[in-house]
Amino acid sequence: MGSVRYLPRLIPLNNDIIHFDNEDINTSPDSVFVHGNVLSAEVITVNYDEEKKNVEWHYALRLSALVDGTFRVEIDEAEPLYPRYRSMVALDGEPKGDVLKLISNENGKLTLKNSQGHKVIITAEPLKFEFLDKNGEPAVVLNDNAQLFVEPLKVRNGDGEEDIEGSLAENFKSHHDSRPRGNEAVSIDVAFPDADQAYGIPEHTDGFHLKTTTSGEPYRLYNLDVFEYELDSRMAIYGSIPVMYAHGPKRSVGVFWHNSAETWIDVVNYGEGNVVSSLVNLVTGGQKRRVDARFMSESGVVDIFVLMGDAPFDVYRQYSTLTGVTPLPPKFSLAYHQSRWNYVDEADVRSVDEGFDSHDIPLDVIWLDIEYTDNRKYFTWHPIKFAHPAEMVGNLTAKGRKMVVIIDPHIKREAGYFFHEDCTEQGLYIKNKDGNDYEGWCWPGSSSYPDFHNPAAFKYFAERYRFENFPGTNKDVHIWNDMNEPSVFNGPEITMPKDNRHYKPSQDGQDGLASFWEHRHIHNEYGVWHIMATHQGMLDRSDGQFRPFILSRAVYSGTQRYAAVWTGDNMAEWGFLLASISMCLSLASAGVSFCGSDVGGFFKYPEAELMTRWYQAAAFQPFMRAHSHIETKRREPWLYDATTTSRLRDAVRRRYALLDLWYTLFYEHTLDRVPVMRPLLTHYPKEEQTYTIDDTYLLGDKLLIRPVVEPGVTSVKVYLPGRESHTVWYDVDSFQRHKANGYFTQEVTIAKIPVYQRGGSIIPRKERVRRSSALMEDDPYTLVVTLDINNTAAGTLYIDDGETYDFKSNKFIYAKITYEQTAMKYIITNSGNYPTRSWLERIVIAGIKSPPKSAKLIQDGKSTALQMTIHRGNDVLVVRKPAALMAKAWEIQFSY
Repeated sequence: MGSVRYLPRLIPLNNDIIHFDNEDINTSPDSVFVHGNVLSAEVITVNYDEEKKNVEWHYALRLSALVDGTFRVEIDEAEPLYPRYRSMVALDGEPKGDVLKLISNENGKLTLKNSQGHKVIITAEPLKFEFLDKNGEPAVVLNDNAQLFVEPLKVRNGDGEEDIEGSLAENFKSHHDSRPRGNEAVSIDVAFPDADQAYGIPEHTDGFHLKTTTSGEPYRLYNLDVFEYELDSRMAIYGSIPVMYAHGPKRSVGVFWHNSAETWIDVVNYGEGNVVSSLVNLVTGGQKRRVDARFMSESGVVDIFVLMGDAPFDVYRQYSTLTGVTPLPPKFSLAYHQSRWNYVDEADVRSVDEGFDSHDIPLDVIWLDIEYTDNRKYFTWHPIKFAHPAEMVGNLTAKGRKMVVIIDPHIKREAGYFFHEDCTEQGLYIKNKDGNDYEGWCWPGSSSYPDFHNPAAFKYFAERYRFENFPGTNKDVHIWNDMNEPSVFNGPEITMPKDNRHYKPSQDGQDGLASFWEHRHIHNEYGVWHIMATHQGMLDRSDGQFRPFILSRAVYSGTQRYAAVWTGDNMAEWGFLLASISMCLSLASAGVSFCGSDVGGFFKYPEAELMTRWYQAAAFQPFMRAHSHIETKRREPWLYDATTTSRLRDAVRRRYALLDLWYTLFYEHTLDRVPVMRPLLTHYPKEEQTYTIDDTYLLGDKLLIRPVVEPGVTSVKVYLPGRESHTVWYDVDSFQRHKANGYFTQEVTIAKIPVYQRGGSIIPRKERVRRSSALMEDDPYTLVVTLDINNTAAGTLYIDDGETYDFKSNKFIYAKITYEQTAMKYIITNSGNYPTRSWLERIVIAGIKSPPKSAKLIQDGKSTALQMTIHRGNDVLVVRKPAALMAKAWEIQFSY
């Protein structure tokens, strides 16, 4: 595909038909073979010339049944001229197989079935895959529009083949792409019958649900450093996760296109008003409840996973089973982070640190951008501005705070710089098309880039994080991996030339083009290799004792296993505040739960109202970091007027009060593999109005948040889901009770955004907010109970040391909390223990119509009478100072 020779559309590209050889299917025992969980078969391309059938190319097909309702379809050349690249980092280990049974083989169709009752019907000519749900209805169809192809690799003449239609070397502006392998694109089309909307394929700015692309640009997945990226755009930016979900009242399903090359995706939603009726009738027979997509990548093989659902929970889990979950992060990383390009020296860092204390605003992390280094050489400190890094870090850790420093992949080409000298001597850099060290231009000036495919380069980079190799750091210094798309200022589209060379292990008989991978093959996964090396280095520096925190800008499938992500260089504009919600929802649905945006916007200066609304919104997003450009006006919270400072303080304190909820949700994500930040349709999949809502979302199944993203408003429309289940929602500020009934108007002030707790839930809080989360470790809990229509509620709480891997040795508490009219119980569900000194200070029960007359705590066989206060105005009962220890089970009994 090169630098865009054509854009993919849902129309045939040529007259080739890809199909099974029908005679072989019927008569040859070698053509179709089913063993265990895998079907193997031969696929051929046929060109019909004056009704003559000419077989052109042979391909190998594998269809695998995987655990948890997932299938995998792989198609590669039977005997490729060179090995074709397969992504190396997306999958979290080899997928586990299920059972695949051949049910029938007749009339040119194969029918197969997995252990869960899903069927696959393979039509031989032309080739088509129909995946049926448990009711026997088509849920996903591959190649329904005959867009499946794998361009075969061909030999190029030494003197240069004739360049037909730009199929070989290409030019992009002043850049030349030699394309030594020629054409090697792959494509497939996917149909989602009965789907109303499609989601996923981040990272883009055009909203959570995907739009029809027939009248404009397709979605592009190609990691790029885009300066001042646009809103409402399908353009490529920092991340590329090729997973797509489709949802309708019948089911949720999905596909994961396992490919790390540049990818284009067209979408047609036949239910949209802008899709012409003739196209609807031609493709669907008039059925408007269907979404089609086409994936097209510049290189690789056809490798697509089909996620059979059938609920949103299921497809999220199925994808995360393949690519992994966000591991339990260190607790501090869920707190508030303060950053700027750049805090100029140690005195500046000290001033910012003290400013948070003097203005009573909690803070856990101060960040340093590139200027902390010695002339932008990573793993060094500026000899004058940051001459005493250990002391600077020590001043922060004394208050329970941390530091994050930036380490980008571009390495300054300077004689005497140890990193550059070592990489040059040991051959650890990415090579250009001629096999020499590639030189690009980035922040340090002339730069080269480690080739993490090379095990020696990976190991060398990881070892730089050892404390003895990076003096001034300790376990409380964490890492920011930026610019890892990779960004190359003088490269094509501000990135690396596609014909650069990456390491490939030497194999007998593989030389020339077969002896290396091109950058075009691996581009979207380069950032994952970067953070993998960082993650390994941070584990090794503490001998595997402490959990690393890493932030990455580049995103691809698998990123979530190593790093948090932010939405890049946004602007201080209302539209970017709104976009932060849909972008993080899309990333969360695609496996990346740990997401946030630069609070206040990276570019420009946010005035008081926008800054207030952004802090209020960010307090309820997974990653909360304020960050700004070097040329913008300073914007630490106390630099605004006193009233605005007070509101920013309140937003941050709200964040800290809920840190244990956040921590529990992230722990549960490692168990159930469901996003922490969720679209409404996750829990309310039958409510069609939720399908296109992306300004409102859920945290777990307990909180509903509708940030205020418009200036000057005194009310907003809020959608409360759950009408059929008689769900009730409680305003977290007033405990006013709302019955779920779709949209209603909520009045707001500049001090308030709408946040509601679901009736039937219990949320842990810590009301004694201190200057860092570490200082709150042993502080008491408040449990907020909001009753459902049955006067019951349930919740959970996770407690451990917040920073080590001791939880893997069962040193933690995971408790289930239940409330019924006669008793409230705290039951520790795991067999281990953790000696927390925290205790229960208060219980707030909202929605209680008939309060009990008395209450008593039972713990360790002792019974203690408790005091209660009823607030009739909002039906809230407060149980004061139960003083139950959270390290042990307890029960509170109520008498009426």
